[in-house]
Amino acid sequence: MTEEFLKELEARLNGTEADEELEALPEAEDGDDSGSPEAGSQDSDSGAVDLSVAGFPEVTKRFEQIPHKFFANPDYYKIALSHEGDIAQRVHTILQKYLNAKDPKDRSVFRPQLISAYWEFIRSAAKGAPGKLAEPKKFLLRYNLLHPNFIDAETRNFFAKLVTENELNQPVYYLDEWFKAVGTGVISASTTDEVNIARSNTQQKLQQLLEKAQGKLDGTRTLLKGKDSQRYDLEHNLQECIHIITEHYPLDNIENVSACYSESQKRAFTDIQEVIKNLLKGDRELATMTKEYYQAEADVHTLREKVADGDVGDVLDLKAVDSEFDTVRQAAKMTIGRQGNHFPVLISEYFHCGPNDVGYRENIISMLARIESIDPEAFCRNYKNRLNRIVPYVILLPTYGDTGICWEPFDKHNRATSRGRIVIPMYPKNLYYAVLCAIADLRWQVAKEKASYYWMEEGLTGNYYQWFAAQKLKGDVKEFFIQDYIIWMTKEAEGIQKLEKEIRGAFWRFMPFSKEVKERLRNRSYVYQELYQRDLNRAMSDGY
Repeated sequence: MTEEFLKELEARLNGTEADEELEALPEAEDGDDSGSPEAGSQDSDSGAVDLSVAGFPEVTKRFEQIPHKFFANPDYYKIALSHEGDIAQRVHTILQKYLNAKDPKDRSVFRPQLISAYWEFIRSAAKGAPGKLAEPKKFLLRYNLLHPNFIDAETRNFFAKLVTENELNQPVYYLDEWFKAVGTGVISASTTDEVNIARSNTQQKLQQLLEKAQGKLDGTRTLLKGKDSQRYDLEHNLQECIHIITEHYPLDNIENVSACYSESQKRAFTDIQEVIKNLLKGDRELATMTKEYYQAEADVHTLREKVADGDVGDVLDLKAVDSEFDTVRQAAKMTIGRQGNHFPVLISEYFHCGPNDVGYRENIISMLARIESIDPEAFCRNYKNRLNRIVPYVILLPTYGDTGICWEPFDKHNRATSRGRIVIPMYPKNLYYAVLCAIADLRWQVAKEKASYYWMEEGLTGNYYQWFAAQKLKGDVKEFFIQDYIIWMTKEAEGIQKLEKEIRGAFWRFMPFSKEVKERLRNRSYVYQELYQRDLNRAMSDGY
């Protein structure tokens, strides 16, 4: 930090509460909340996946016309730190020492202390997310904005105009919303290697069984819809065949007598027999699936009642939030990296993002839609030969990280329709790069889980790994894949050939561009024309 900036921060902080004890800070008041959303408001997504949705909604509103006034509250800093006990006092004390230190060596000592204390403070603040949060605490969790004066007036106005509600109803969560959803049971806590459920915890076991049963119910519902659609197509074919058969032409020179069946009409009889055979077969399968659906529905209903009867109270909610905080903390470290900027507070010295580079919700949704327009199967998973579009949960972390990650490709208890989980830093140097990293990580993990034990031999991961091994490259194969995916999406999608021939062929096959992109590329180069022709050959041989 520059000395001038530190002096400015010191003046800002000392001008309000430098000498006051935090234990005496007032409680958050329920004052005039006109024009503001209910604190900790939650969208209606609730984790449900609508498989009929084909794309993201258009983002027509990015900012509010009139910014809110919460950052102008002179007690913002006090309210943000209030009711968090000794850890809040510790953050306040270390922050003062850090700002007052003149020697860079002293600041290098206080900096790691501040980082450690601040994250423990956030852990404490996160436990209040399932309830009603005061606005300063909500923005503290959402943006890591500890004090409004830590950012300049223009930046404050930018954040004050961001849309606070999830009006687009997409599974994109700010951190305060995420902790609320986990703490209230709307979304299950993320899985970790370190946290295991105790064998005696019956309630948690019931919750896992419920998630698994819900996955079976969703999967069966999807199959039923697919089978019903298939039946509709067969019935339509049957009607066309009957129409062909019942269309007669008069015989020449013989009045009121129709001609014999033509060759095409005779072929229609054969087609009818095949259609009826398939209809009867499909009906038997539909009956079996219907029974499975009703059984799964009954199982879900029974398990929900058992879970509802369990006396879990607020204790399990706090445990879930506490467990999820560990996940978020680890994810934050991964998005930043060892050599990155781990300073936790939103502050002008480190905030260099333009309006289009900040990872706020509407911006992220626009970028996800952009990615899907190039890679239409980016959010798709195959379940029983049916490709389902399932957008993952997106957790927005207010950090200075540069890399997005995938935490889970899907819920292990519901592989059919559960959402994966990706994490994206809000203040990176290149937001589109960070989002692409997360999608590439998701792509790799989904493909790897699908191939299971054969991930080094089959599918996307198998083809890539075999090339990787043949090149005798060293390092993490997934990291190489992520970088190549970014090239695929940013260069190859524009017709700029940067990838190895083998990688381009594997990506074209297993991560195909959209039809529009393929049509455009086929006229750009013989390389893409050849790949396009392979698609046609595979389609003709039914091997695609």
